[in-house]
Amino acid sequence: MNFQQLRIVRETARQNFNLTEVANALFTSQSGVSKHIKDLEEELGVELYVRKGKRLLGLTEPGQQMLVYVERMLMDARNIKNLAEHYQEQDSGELTIATTHTQARYALPEVVSRFKQQFPKVRLRLHQGSPDEIVSMLLSGEADIGVATEALGDIPQLVSFPYHRWHHGVVVPKLHPLTEIERLTLEDIQHYPIITYHEGFTGRASIEKAFATENLRPEIIMTALDADVIKSYVELRLGIGIIASVAFNPARDSGLQLLNTDHLFEEKQTRIGIRRGNLLRNYAFQFIQLCAPELTEEVVAGRLALPSGR
Repeated sequence: MNFQQLRIVRETARQNFNLTEVANALFTSQSGVSKHIKDLEEELGVELYVRKGKRLLGLTEPGQQMLVYVERMLMDARNIKNLAEHYQEQDSGELTIATTHTQARYALPEVVSRFKQQFPKVRLRLHQGSPDEIVSMLLSGEADIGVATEALGDIPQLVSFPYHRWHHGVVVPKLHPLTEIERLTLEDIQHYPIITYHEGFTGRASIEKAFATENLRPEIIMTALDADVIKSYVELRLGIGIIASVAFNPARDSGLQLLNTDHLFEEKQTRIGIRRGNLLRNYAFQFIQLCAPELTEEVVAGRLALPSGR
C-alpha cells in the first residue's frame, strides 16, 4: 500500500469513478490508475469497487469504510508536512481561502491587505465559488479556510465561527418612486421587476422566504453571482436590485440609492469554516483573527480539537 494508491481511492470518489478524470487530476495515465487499483485490491484481498465490465460504478461496503481512513491518512500526511514547514519557515508558505464572490469583493479586501503586509512571503490563493464548492474544497483539503454565508454551519466535518452579520437592501436608481416611501413593505417592492442573486448564493433563500411568508410572488427577472453585475442592470433601469447591503458604496455607486430593508429581511451571518483535524500554520490563525479579532489562535485551535458535535 502506498500514498499514490490512497490518492487514487480518494480521487475516484471525487471524480464520480471516471478513471480518465482521475488520471487527469493526478497527472498520470488511466492504465496506471487501473493497475494501482488492481494491485491494492489484490494486496487487501477485497474488492473496493462495484463494477460493470471495466467501468467503476461506485464503492463496495469495504471500499466505503476504507475511504474514511484514506481521507484521514492523507490529511495526517498533509498535517505532518505543515508541521515541518511551520518550524522551518514560520512566515512563508501558501494559504488557500475559498469564498464567495460577495465576500471576496466586499468583506475580505481589507483583511487580505493587512495580511499581506504582515506576511509578504505567504502566497495567498483566493478561490471564488459557490457555498457547495467551498465546502467541497474544505473537505478535500484543497482549501485551508472557507468564508461563506450558506452551508458552512451545517457540515459535521467542519468547525465554523461567526465572522460578520449583514442584511439585504434594495438598490434603485436615483429618484425612483420607491425612494419616496418612508418605510418600505414587501408589497411595495413586488410591484417592480427584481434583479438579485442566483439560488443558493448570498442569502437568496431568505429573500424568497420573506415574500412567501407574506404570500407574495415577486417577479425575479434576472439573477447574478455578483452584486456589481446586479447594480449594473439596475442602473440600466431593467428592475430594482436586492443585494447584500455591504455591497453598496455611495461614492462608487453614485447613480444608485440603497433603501433600508432591515425590517423586511432576516439578518444573515457569514461564517469562517475549517475542516476538523486540519493543522493550520501560524499565518492561517492570523488571517482568521484579522477577520474577527476575538477568534484568537487559542479559541480556534481549541474548537478544532473538540470532537464533532461539541
